[in-house]
Amino acid sequence: MTCDCLRSVFESLQNSEAPKIKAEVILIDNASEDGSADTIEREFPNVVLIRNQENKGFAAANNQGFEISKGRHILLLNSDTLVHGDALSASVAYMDKNLQVGALGIKALNADGTTQMTCQQFPSLLNMFLMASGLWKLKWPKFFGRYHMTDWQRDTEREVEVISGCYLLVRREILDQVGPFDEGFFFFGEETDWCDRMRRVGWILMFSPIGTFTHYGSVSAKKLSHKRDILLAGSKVRLHRKKSIYSAAVAWVIVALFNCSRAVFWSIRSLFDNGTYTKQRAKHFRAVVCDLSVVWRGGI
Repeated sequence: MTCDCLRSVFESLQNSEAPKIKAEVILIDNASEDGSADTIEREFPNVVLIRNQENKGFAAANNQGFEISKGRHILLLNSDTLVHGDALSASVAYMDKNLQVGALGIKALNADGTTQMTCQQFPSLLNMFLMASGLWKLKWPKFFGRYHMTDWQRDTEREVEVISGCYLLVRREILDQVGPFDEGFFFFGEETDWCDRMRRVGWILMFSPIGTFTHYGSVSAKKLSHKRDILLAGSKVRLHRKKSIYSAAVAWVIVALFNCSRAVFWSIRSLFDNGTYTKQRAKHFRAVVCDLSVVWRGGI
């Protein structure tokens, strides 16, 4: 998958009908054990490859790339993506034309070609409540879907609060002004925090459907089992702790109530349903509840 991603990047750079751009490609191998780094080094000698001896996490690994990058723009691109057409050139051209924009996201597609709903609002306490309560699933009123902006089909340009790190283009000045990722986030939440810091110093964050890329999504996270939920919930608590301890406490209560209610529901259901899925769900949420103290520490 990483090789496919790299091929799509170089094809986009070489075959672009738009004005060509110069680019360096930096790949951070976070202690993979399947020979990926050797394959990359052999098949893509023009890629700057950094091999980590341990998994440093998403934030720390990207910071390694930031430190050695030289470009006037920096693109975060997940390894489970495919860049299409002139997306890279179009993104740079957009940033050059809109100097007030500090970060840009473009249209993401699922594997089946449907639109992936990237970009969202900051996970405020209100938004966390709407998600935990399930109200966000209701189509009316539209207010309930505000966190994931469910009333917007990603076919128009719009200013946003958070851009997904699967494809996030930023100006070099961002690093100088707000610094790199907060490495206290191991996996999840780092780009949300980064985007929040950009907005607080006055930068505009934009989504524009000027190009497309495919994002398979959660390929690494699927291996984490219940730890994925711990990291995700912990990242939200950490985001609020950076604002106040009281905000973090409320965020933790919301997370705790959601997971406790799910653990009770699936555990009771498993008493009457011996299906594998039901038992797995019950086991999953009980494991999350047992690690709620880890969630309070930020998921690490």
